[in-house]
Amino acid sequence: MAAQAQHPQAQLPKACIIGAGCSGFTTAKRLKDFGIPYDCFEISDEVGGNWYYKNPNGTSACYESLHIDTSKWRLAFEDFPVPSDWPDFPHHSQLFQYFKDYVDHFGLRETITFNTGVEAAKRDADGLWQVTLTTGETRTYDVLFVCNGHHWSPRIPDYPGEFEGAALHSHAYRDPFGPVDMRGKNVVVVGMGNSAMDIASELSQRPIAKNLWVSARRGVWVMPKYMNGKPADKAAMPAWMPRKLGLSLARKAIKKSIGAMEDYGLPKPDHEPLEAHPSVSGEFLTRVGCGDVKFKPAIKALEGKQVRFTDDSVEDVDVIVFATGYDMRFPFFSDPELVPDADHRLPLFKRMMNPQIPNLFYMALAQPLPTLVNFAEQQSKLVAAYLAGQYLPPSPDEMRAVIVKDEETHLGQYYQAKRHTIQVDFGVYCADLKKEIAKGEKRAKAAGGKLPVPARAVVAA
Repeated sequence: MAAQAQHPQAQLPKACIIGAGCSGFTTAKRLKDFGIPYDCFEISDEVGGNWYYKNPNGTSACYESLHIDTSKWRLAFEDFPVPSDWPDFPHHSQLFQYFKDYVDHFGLRETITFNTGVEAAKRDADGLWQVTLTTGETRTYDVLFVCNGHHWSPRIPDYPGEFEGAALHSHAYRDPFGPVDMRGKNVVVVGMGNSAMDIASELSQRPIAKNLWVSARRGVWVMPKYMNGKPADKAAMPAWMPRKLGLSLARKAIKKSIGAMEDYGLPKPDHEPLEAHPSVSGEFLTRVGCGDVKFKPAIKALEGKQVRFTDDSVEDVDVIVFATGYDMRFPFFSDPELVPDADHRLPLFKRMMNPQIPNLFYMALAQPLPTLVNFAEQQSKLVAAYLAGQYLPPSPDEMRAVIVKDEETHLGQYYQAKRHTIQVDFGVYCADLKKEIAKGEKRAKAAGGKLPVPARAVVAA
């Protein structure tokens, strides 16, 4: 049972939640538990965000065959178990239904305004948030929650030359027949992340693509979904284990289980296992071993109906699928201080708070291992206690020092890349979050339980 607010609801600050994906509606649930008033705006007609297949708001990257790479054991919400008959790795439709059931079970649906987005959010001279909706209305809030996700704005590399075939980002891929019919085609999938693995494995089957190449700048370690007969993510290292020891043991286990990538016909990775965000697939290595998937280095140039690679090999290509990641975007912000820099860096206290802005929270702006699904659910424990006067953060200077220390902890093992600026180990993060909440409770009591964010916004009728 969540702790309830110490103050009458009329005295608590009012929040605006942007988005009703899994980060938005779990934040809403926690605020509701604490009696904190809020409005949640969702530009689509349903919850689920990225996991809503063919979401009319254009944000979903689901393809028909997609199964989540996180096991059901690790993605479940704390107070709402997944169905007992689920497979270890559920299909996207099962996860979507789980989200809808969660929202209905906790009575959140009536608190979400659907088919309404946020056009602009600006902090005024008094520190309040002026939020302009797609309806044209502007409302005032004490607190703003950014829950719009970071897997919806496709990033496509720029190459010399022109390509005369079909090109699409994996975000637009739905199945082997749409939006582009891949049957009998020569296909290049660019990238070696999770989506690239899934899509390449699917398209490379002989009744579909004529030839399938995966093109990438470097080799990667392809992690299995199962190890020793169990979902691999069930073997995550405990939070108490020394970092170096845990990584060393995990790397030995991975290498023993899957062997060398070169033995499958893939390039040797230039890094150790877990020095990059894991690429997980239960099928990709088999498809490579069968010769259905062939490897090419990075694209050098586009030459009409052909593609030239950095080894100067040239292939006739009909379709390019760019599985090349996403840009983190917050189109409702005009203040450059509130968005990531060119290298995708946006340092935040506990990956949530800007030390200088006490009433702004970025929820689930992280790349946690093993899952993002229930990450904001954990973050919301701190947030709700904070808004209810039960948690107080350290000083801005201390917060900045903690940011540096936390980034060393979570990012130190990874090679430098845009995709590695927001990595977080879920277990380590949650253990640390629990400790920080306990420290903040003592600070709040010493301060007399004063609300860090006072209730000043005019509540709309």
